[in-house]
Amino acid sequence: MQKGRRHPCPPSNAYSSSGPPARTGRHVVEAAAARGLTPVALVRDEARARRLLPPGTEIVTGDLTAPDTLTGAVRDIDAVVFVHGSDGDSRPESFEEIDYGGVANVLAALGDRRPRIVLQTTIFVTRRDHSFNTGGHALDWKRRSERLVRRSGALYTIIRPGRLDAGEGGKHLRIEQGETGEGGIGRDALGALLAEALLDDTALGRTFEVFSGPGPATTDFTALFSEAEPDTPGALDAVKDTDNLPLEAEPADVRDDLAHLRTH
Repeated sequence: MQKGRRHPCPPSNAYSSSGPPARTGRHVVEAAAARGLTPVALVRDEARARRLLPPGTEIVTGDLTAPDTLTGAVRDIDAVVFVHGSDGDSRPESFEEIDYGGVANVLAALGDRRPRIVLQTTIFVTRRDHSFNTGGHALDWKRRSERLVRRSGALYTIIRPGRLDAGEGGKHLRIEQGETGEGGIGRDALGALLAEALLDDTALGRTFEVFSGPGPATTDFTALFSEAEPDTPGALDAVKDTDNLPLEAEPADVRDDLAHLRTH
């Protein structure tokens, strides 16, 4: 991965009609620019994005649920950071259309190209009985989006952050695996981590939960990433995930998406 290339960083509030300016996407853009990259933000509202994002950010207008708006947006990029989410959309189907569908649509727009991918999902994606999974099955759809990335053949890192802007605060990061931890993480600390995952090959092929707290700010990201056990090559799920979402019981469309990726 070379610095100075273009990286699309879809803001996490791309599908929210309102929200605070310091969402995760803004922090990723700032962190990427600080590391010598040229961030490209995929947004729905260009005027609002120009008010909120740092000067010099390249902005492209599109919608993760509208595939025809994505082809041009991803044409020249060499990495993708997904920090999208359906927060602010109360429809039960929003998790399927946005959290999962957004990843599926970007992979389709890329065609045969496979740039590096950093995907942010959430803690608890394997806890199917958790309250977060009631209604629209948010956790299941986020987990399915992870499976798309693993099956895609792209170089990837999948990061499952704790509750955003919650907990004790601080920029000391700790990572866990196997969905055993719980806690919060500041969006600024998360944004820095997502940007570092673009540049540090130690992060590749790993899926982990991450939390932040008091203590010295984490600066040695190579050491941090090396604490995570790599995923098993070719596996749909992360290395320590609970095997409780059998492929044969998945919706036909999901199985078709995975089968299509396997043949490309």
